[in-house]
Amino acid sequence: MKSGTVALIGRPNVGKSTLVNNIIGQKVAITSPKPQTTRFPIHGLYEDDRGQIIFVDTPGIFRKPKDPVSKKINKKALGSFGPDIDLLLYIVDHTRTRDFEEARVLGIVRGIKKIPKILVINKIDVKEPSYLPLYKFLEDEFDTVIKVSAINKTHINQLLEAIFEKLPEGKPIVDSSKYVYPALNIDSYTFIAELIREKVFLRMRKELPYTTTVVVDEIKKRDEKLTYIKAKIVTTDDTYKKMLIGRGGRQIKEIGSMARRELELATNRKIYLDLTVEVNKHWVSTLI
Repeated sequence: MKSGTVALIGRPNVGKSTLVNNIIGQKVAITSPKPQTTRFPIHGLYEDDRGQIIFVDTPGIFRKPKDPVSKKINKKALGSFGPDIDLLLYIVDHTRTRDFEEARVLGIVRGIKKIPKILVINKIDVKEPSYLPLYKFLEDEFDTVIKVSAINKTHINQLLEAIFEKLPEGKPIVDSSKYVYPALNIDSYTFIAELIREKVFLRMRKELPYTTTVVVDEIKKRDEKLTYIKAKIVTTDDTYKKMLIGRGGRQIKEIGSMARRELELATNRKIYLDLTVEVNKHWVSTLI
């Protein structure tokens, strides 16, 4: 059998998390149309008769991160490409023109030696705008180029075939029966916190999601059917707190309702989500 660890690298919002989720067939990493949704590397397991793949979904890499959150995200992303990586997937989005941010990511890719690399051109379901000619030169640098639509699962099987072809022969890396979710490096508390944070990204506009994080304080089964979850959205300012709560509590109720519905589908249990908002100006230094 084949087995190995595959890391994804690319600019923010090129579709890395969507690709991993749809390959695995279950949500591992949260997604949103906004960049910088993923804040730390997430390891997800895919396995079939051919073997096992651990996908490392990394945060998008910024050229010059200015705020504390972006700086920490970049540091975590760059720390993901260690000697235990067997294959690199370089994800590009042909609907966005090449820029300095893309040049920085490409420089990192070129600097990673001695492991095979696959160029993955994402979002082929989108016809316009397209800057494919600007990425044409990359095909000479990679011996394998796969065009996919992560969101529509187009050519996902072709990509998996290419990955397994390049992975080494080996024993299973992990005992998958020991994990509740296919995400290998996060527990239930972190998974639920990330899912709630995803809903904040989807509901709130502009810069507000980047001032927030989510902490789950308690998960408790109340009976055979009901699970109680106590969680809080943490933000940096009272003004942001008011926006997250919304007039008459409408915003926080909608965020909680979206999260609760997805958790109920994932767990096949009724969920009571006790969700509040707190202010902590220094959460970046303590909670990332």
